[in-house]
Amino acid sequence: MRATVKDVALRAGVSPKTVSNVMNGIVPVSGPTRLRVEQAMQELDYVPNLSARGLRNGRSGVIALALPDLATPFSAEIAHHIVEVAHQQGWSVQIEETGSDPHREEELLTRARSNLIDGLILNPVVLDESAVRVGVALPPVVLLGEVTQQLADRVFVDSFAAARDMTLALAKPGRRRIAVLGVNRGRNSATAVQRRAGYEAALESLGISQDESLTISCESWHPWAAAEALSQYLEGHPVPEALFCFTDSMAIGALSVLWKRGVRVPEDIAVAGFDDIADGRYAVPSLTTVSFDKRRIATEALRLLTERMADRSHAQRVVTVDFSIVERESSRA
Repeated sequence: MRATVKDVALRAGVSPKTVSNVMNGIVPVSGPTRLRVEQAMQELDYVPNLSARGLRNGRSGVIALALPDLATPFSAEIAHHIVEVAHQQGWSVQIEETGSDPHREEELLTRARSNLIDGLILNPVVLDESAVRVGVALPPVVLLGEVTQQLADRVFVDSFAAARDMTLALAKPGRRRIAVLGVNRGRNSATAVQRRAGYEAALESLGISQDESLTISCESWHPWAAAEALSQYLEGHPVPEALFCFTDSMAIGALSVLWKRGVRVPEDIAVAGFDDIADGRYAVPSLTTVSFDKRRIATEALRLLTERMADRSHAQRVVTVDFSIVERESSRA
């Protein structure tokens, strides 16, 4: 006969309610208790009746993760951690790409409101264009990133402070001509705005005048786009003393261009990125970067989302994830 929740509870020495909590992922369960329940489920070959459970609690067991660009290594690493943490809590994850399009964001919010998904983790790009706005009935949703609002729970890294600290670190050996790569033409993302502001605040604190000729625009935050932007820049400008790229992917594109031109890193120019993706650690030279705990971003986002599912009435909560400046070969004096 097919094992039931009561059979699992008896084998694990817990209540049927605790078994349900482990499967639903809504109410926190201690690690040892969760392990006993999962072992009992495996020993009994227990298979949850998902359709019946959905009818009882009004949940699908599926959450969605929506990122602007799934082609980037950073997005891949974030998605990996969120899927891992969600799996541990009994959730399936539907992964979507918004392409920074507010219409796609709106479609996902509609799905959540229709109970096709139980909740949404969303990384909006531009506040003024986001589907998360005043007057919109929000389902359980957690935002990732720098878009600031008072409507939804949010998990983010302080890009302003991180960009400021990175610029200060690049300037320590006495470098003054520090360029920045990643400013968008026209439609600036919240991330780009914050990182540029941090860069400019660092220059001001150092008494270095703003020099627009050291601001390099880039159409997108991919290695090829950064390489193209830097190549065009170097056709008409001297090599800066340092280059702060808004992502590691862009920094890797920049390293390729500099190597092809015979510009030595870090002897002729220091290079730094942001995000601490795995590729940057194995670049030649290894990449200086802003590092932060991506696993903690996933854990906090899932915690806020599950708590919001259980109680939609509590006030907005914002979690700031710490960062550090990791100096590697690309910037060592």
